[in-house]
Amino acid sequence: MVTKVVMPKLSLTMKEGTVGKWYKKEGEAVEKGEPIVEIISEKATYDLESPASGLLRKILVEEGVDAPVDAVLAVITGPDEAFSEEQIPAEIPQAAGKVEEKVLASPAAKRLAREHGVNLSLVKGSGPEGRVVEEDVERFLEESRGVLPKVKQIISLSGFRKTSAERVSTSFKTAPHSTVVMEVDVSEAKELHNRLQVSYTTIIAKAVAKALVEHPLLNSTLDGNQIRVFEDVNLGVATATEYGLVVPVIHHADKKSLREIDTAIKGLTEKARQGKLSKEELTGGTFTITNLGMYDVEFFTPIINPPEAAILGVGKITEKPVVINGKVEVKPRIMLSLSYDHRIVDGAPASEFLRKIKEAIEKASELES
Repeated sequence: MVTKVVMPKLSLTMKEGTVGKWYKKEGEAVEKGEPIVEIISEKATYDLESPASGLLRKILVEEGVDAPVDAVLAVITGPDEAFSEEQIPAEIPQAAGKVEEKVLASPAAKRLAREHGVNLSLVKGSGPEGRVVEEDVERFLEESRGVLPKVKQIISLSGFRKTSAERVSTSFKTAPHSTVVMEVDVSEAKELHNRLQVSYTTIIAKAVAKALVEHPLLNSTLDGNQIRVFEDVNLGVATATEYGLVVPVIHHADKKSLREIDTAIKGLTEKARQGKLSKEELTGGTFTITNLGMYDVEFFTPIINPPEAAILGVGKITEKPVVINGKVEVKPRIMLSLSYDHRIVDGAPASEFLRKIKEAIEKASELES
């Protein structure tokens, strides 16, 4: 029996995935349930299991290539089973950049154009029927010397980078962003950080979880003409990795203690950097925190992680002079910036929410309980 290996749908919003690595070669035996191929999607890696036992007869989508959900990635057959090429889908996804649409060009011309970042539609072809050949691209480069920048490296916009780009674009196009900013005294948070050896992100996450319970409209999403307010408080913590930005999720953060949140953040961060986050650890977020303080950033305006209603940006800790009871004192301060979807939340409730976070951080000792 011929069995197709298809691109799985790992989340409600997933439209396509990337083939990361094939664990088996064509012609090798596979067992039902064993990992057969690595799938990269929604900023996560997932080992797709073989749907049947037999031989991996034909790999249709190569490593590094994007494919839509339900696309056939490979074919498994019995050891002695007849197999016809007609059973292979007519349209097989190709690696990004392999084909120059609407431009008749030789493979050598396309390769040279990619290496130098040349748009083939600008090159006059001298081959049959106007076909662009390698010499045409070389002549174009010679004529453009000193005008066109030389390309050092080509990075394919696929996998994590493509997913991140699409989500950010969707967020900014569909959700009218507005941002409010507050400066916060982190004296108590600093003492708590030193005493318990928990991160500042942990302290802020605990404060956010507490504030979301009191301000549930910020813990919601817009679905058509309905605002769906979530009962669960699931905090996403944006994490930079070599694969791109990922947002692992701390589920039921409002029910967790400070130490439990700290343990969760450390564990998820380590798994994120290893590219080993599971589907469950990357889905279900209701609010996101992104901290750029470690990069010496004082203030920034974060983009909402769709389909959430808001995101909190955290800057670096800075020692600043402040006036307290008529006297100037130096205190550690941070800037918090809350970007929110103005279709869901107005400025006043957003500001009240941010002020609640500020108050919780400035009374950080109360977060320990």
